[in-house]
Formats: sequence, structure tokens, C-alpha cells
Amino acid sequence: MHTTIFALLAVGAGACIALQASANSNFRKSLGDNPLFAAYFSICGTFLTATVTMLILRPSAPSLSVMREAPWWNWIGGPLGALIVLAGAALTERLGAALFIALVVGGQLLCSLLLDHFALVGLKEQPITPGRLLGAALVVTGVLCIKYL
Repeated sequence: MHTTIFALLAVGAGACIALQASANSNFRKSLGDNPLFAAYFSICGTFLTATVTMLILRPSAPSLSVMREAPWWNWIGGPLGALIVLAGAALTERLGAALFIALVVGGQLLCSLLLDHFALVGLKEQPITPGRLLGAALVVTGVLCIKYL
């Protein structure tokens, strides 16, 4: 049962990514065709949302020593998120929402296969199998169908 709920939440997150990319693309046009400003103001909204959430929920803060001991790659989520927002703002209108998201999902899947296979960034090793390769090939095929059919 939990897996179904988690899967539905993940699908919802995927829908949010598609909506975000489309909204930021339109925001770019509204701000004089500048994807940097669209990404900046979008990220300001993210920061504001996170700040309000922290103020409402008041979670216990981690100690400075715990923060210092975190691996370097724990800190790249914010900058990578900013690049994703910028890419959505800059590319969605040019590629279309479906192709942009298909390419993003394809990139996520291929990178995830490597992260799992080599047990990178703290993940448990999950070797690349013929079934996983077939799944990745089907996603790439889907991208090609969206682009050319």
C-alpha cells in the first residue's frame, strides 16, 4: 500500500515539474525573454515557500558539526535545482513541454542507472540489468516518438 501512495506522490511530483517548466517558460516571456530572471524569481518563490514552511513547522536544526560532516555532494541539490529551473525557463517554449519533459526524464533515467550501478552519492548498488536497459531504451524510444511522430 505504501508503495502505491509513494508512486502516486512521485507522479504528482512529475506533474509539478511539467507545470513548473511551462510556467517558467511563460514567465520568461513576460519578463522580456530573459530566462535568468524567470529562474531567479522562481527560485525566490522556492526560498520563500521553504522559509514559511520552516517557520510554521519549526523543525530542530542540525548542529554545525553535522552539517560540516555531510559529504560535498549533499550540497549540490540547490545549484542543480537552479539549473533545472533555468533549463525549463529557457527550453520549454523552444522544445514544447512534452519533448522537454521527455528529454529531462530520459536524462534522469540514464543518470540514475549509472548512479545505481556504481552505487554513487550514497545509493545502494543496483546493477544495470537487461531489463533496466530495455526500460531505458523504451524511454529513449518514447522521446523519439514525441519528437518525430
